[in-house]
Amino acid sequence: MVDTPFTRRQVLSLFGVAATLPVLAACGSSVGGGTAPAPAPGEGGGTGTVRVGLVVPQSGVYAGLGEDMQQGWDLWLAQNGGTFGGYTVETVVADEGETPQTGGAAVQQVLQSDGVDIVVGIVNSAVAINAAPLFAEARKILVVANAGAAAVTGANGNPYVWRSSFQNAQVAAAMGTHLGGEAVPGGVFVIAPDYAAGDEVISGFTGAYEAAGGTIAGTVKPPFGTTTDYQPFLTQIQQSGAGAVFCFFSGAEALSFVTQYEQFGLKATTPLYGSGFLTEGDVLQRQGAAALGVQTTLHYSNALDNPANTAFVEAYEAEYGEPPTVFALQTWDAANVLNRALAEATALDGDTVSAALGGIGTVDDSPRGPWSFEGQSPLQKIYLRTVEQGDGLLVNAITEDLGEQGQVT
Repeated sequence: MVDTPFTRRQVLSLFGVAATLPVLAACGSSVGGGTAPAPAPGEGGGTGTVRVGLVVPQSGVYAGLGEDMQQGWDLWLAQNGGTFGGYTVETVVADEGETPQTGGAAVQQVLQSDGVDIVVGIVNSAVAINAAPLFAEARKILVVANAGAAAVTGANGNPYVWRSSFQNAQVAAAMGTHLGGEAVPGGVFVIAPDYAAGDEVISGFTGAYEAAGGTIAGTVKPPFGTTTDYQPFLTQIQQSGAGAVFCFFSGAEALSFVTQYEQFGLKATTPLYGSGFLTEGDVLQRQGAAALGVQTTLHYSNALDNPANTAFVEAYEAEYGEPPTVFALQTWDAANVLNRALAEATALDGDTVSAALGGIGTVDDSPRGPWSFEGQSPLQKIYLRTVEQGDGLLVNAITEDLGEQGQVT
């Protein structure tokens, strides 16, 4: 899928598509935990119900990510009595799918048909970009729990769109700076899907890598969502003479690319680097030995050694029988910051909640480590991770703390 610019009329038309996707009521699971602290009198918070639309993929190439996101959301609610800042949370889930059309229908559904107060989720950058102006019109809050498009929280953002995740170029730039300090004979070849997120990753990595003295050996953008055979692109990489490859893939595409990279013989000669989504979650286990030694940058790994992450991993594994992913963490943290904001806000309207989000300061109990909002997007540590064999499972071991990274403009 290739992202194209949308006119105002096209955006409104896109999001006016009738919603035909299933909506499920999501409730907390049986994981034990404390309850969200009740706000003191006169300090904000409220009673009654807050309706939250959880827009995540339940079908398509990113369905696995959506499952992780919902599990992270459900876990936080289960651990905190199903409340934010004194409000009982009612969750309405809509299927984002994998295209701007399906994502647009899901957003329209929760905003208009379901009448939610707040929306959380969105994986696809194109969906987030196109949805942002509608939240300004509705004066309701969107907390983006994955999509990393810079535009939704950058210079052209609006006060109603926040993110608890990352910005595409933020993660890639950290790797660009890191590799720029290494001697890579022949330079680095860059490959990412041809859509909004891929474009931003390429730009973020290339800018940081060249600024650090590196040379780009070549760039290619396979069609998003339809590419299953990467051999033509792997041939280009091999013929370029590059000393390393940096890539951005996620979900089913990450599985295909890493597996085929080894099968083609490149793993033995040309080290593979990427944004951390390349080796995240169940995809990593399915990649198997092909992923060993792959290095990525990301703001989270379930191997992080801090008390908040230890507790998060234990609770998640107890409930779901698998380690948490960054996608689960980002949605868990979306719930976490909304709890903080609604405990201080005096109402549920977008202006009041936005002001409260801007005042929460450092999020000091996140499994990723402390972070804060900078321009409505996280200022957070980025970690260099290496795929290693753990106790029965592959793990993204922390190789180096690369320091704090903000949004890349």
